[in-house]
Amino acid sequence: MRSRIETKCCVVGGGPAGMMLGYLLGRAGVDTLVLEKHADFLRDFRGDTVHPSTMQVMDELGLLDAFLQRPHQRVERLSGQFGDRTLRIADFTRLAIRTPFIALMPQWDFLDFLFEQGRRFPNLKVMHRAEVADLKRNGDGVNGVIARTDDGEFEVTADLTVGCDGRHSTVRARAGFAVENVGAPIDVLWFKVGKTGNDKDPALLRADLGRLLVTLDRGDYWQCAYVIGKGQFAAVRARGLPAFRNAVVAMLPSLAAQIGDVKSWDDVKLLTVAIDRLKYWSMPGLLCIGDSAHAMSPVGGVGINLAIQDAVAAANLLAAKLRAGRPREADLDQVRQRRLFPAKVIQAIQVEVQNRIISPNLKGGTLKVPLPLRVIDALPWLQGWTARLVGIGIRPEHVRLP
Repeated sequence: MRSRIETKCCVVGGGPAGMMLGYLLGRAGVDTLVLEKHADFLRDFRGDTVHPSTMQVMDELGLLDAFLQRPHQRVERLSGQFGDRTLRIADFTRLAIRTPFIALMPQWDFLDFLFEQGRRFPNLKVMHRAEVADLKRNGDGVNGVIARTDDGEFEVTADLTVGCDGRHSTVRARAGFAVENVGAPIDVLWFKVGKTGNDKDPALLRADLGRLLVTLDRGDYWQCAYVIGKGQFAAVRARGLPAFRNAVVAMLPSLAAQIGDVKSWDDVKLLTVAIDRLKYWSMPGLLCIGDSAHAMSPVGGVGINLAIQDAVAAANLLAAKLRAGRPREADLDQVRQRRLFPAKVIQAIQVEVQNRIISPNLKGGTLKVPLPLRVIDALPWLQGWTARLVGIGIRPEHVRLP
């Protein structure tokens, strides 16, 4: 017989959206259970960019100073190198905020920080090794989930279930939500290369004929993203690992000394890029947010921060209603109404970057520096505008009192 758990809100997925929503609801006195299918948060090749909008949320929660004690690297300006030309794309120091920079922090550190801080709330429970298999139906709605651990299946009964389980969401698949595919012509290969000494790379993005490379400074190693055309990983592998390593070193010669860290294809992880969004985010008793509602391209590294913004909006709109009972479907749809516009704007920008900058470059031919980037580089005040778009985003959310 299945064991049973009752709670007010069941959050499926312990990623940025799930852990932030769990923290906020626990803080607001709402009985909340977060189900995370893995044993811990320690997984490679997740997004690691914590933008100023997220740090503003941490500041409003009184957590920022403790958060910044965690190891991280600060990025105050973003630059891109096109052939031999380096262009300034964004300058966060122009933002009149407390944290005018991007913090590069492994996502497991960010999630572990929220987990540790959430321990103070008796209403919040996080259960690891708990994988959701299906939704519990209640007429035309949902009243919980069926999940399993190593000890067997169990049921969770909840007034609200929130899908925060990413772009391959079990929740949205079981709910049968219609997905609108916006399109992504690229995939990304993620890998690590060690650093030698204190070498710095002023350019986040490097573009050359038919190649694109992004390097994130992780202190003692580079987190690298090699951009390829959609579905081209098999062709890259067919050319052999030495050819792949040579292509990476050609983009950034300083990686040559440690490129041997990529010992086999097991050290290279494929991120299949998708840009999509749900037509509807909710049904009675169920809501999707974050990547479950709108999968983002890695362009701009904004996925984590949009997920956090969704969580803040959901907590602001639903915490009091959850304390009072079961939110109505109209209450749940307010989250979509609030957060759809920012998601659509950012996705549209990502599509433009992919179609006008990334895809033409991957096709080879003549390397051209895009006119918008030349204009931004020439006008420093525009670099403050792009920093606000990337770092703060559209319609930033602010934490309300419980």
